[in-house]
Amino acid sequence: MEAAGQFLPLIFLFGIFYFLIIRPQQKQQKEHTDMLESLKKGDKVLTTGGLYAEIVKVEEDFIKIKLNDTSIVKLDKAFVNRKVDA
Repeated sequence: MEAAGQFLPLIFLFGIFYFLIIRPQQKQQKEHTDMLESLKKGDKVLTTGGLYAEIVKVEEDFIKIKLNDTSIVKLDKAFVNRKVDA
């Protein structure tokens, strides 16, 4: 009984750590993965490098994006930060 009482604060701290840090990160990661799966031609995105671009072609692991009228580059999907509405 006394041993369980000694671990109670540790269990309590782990619970707080889980609900304040781990769970929100998992939710954010899932939302990002869902966003990556929903990318389609014509979507405007912001890359992690700070570039605004328009998607030209979506493939399994990467996308081709148009930076301006003449530049089309290949980008790993993991480097898409978010979709841009306008």
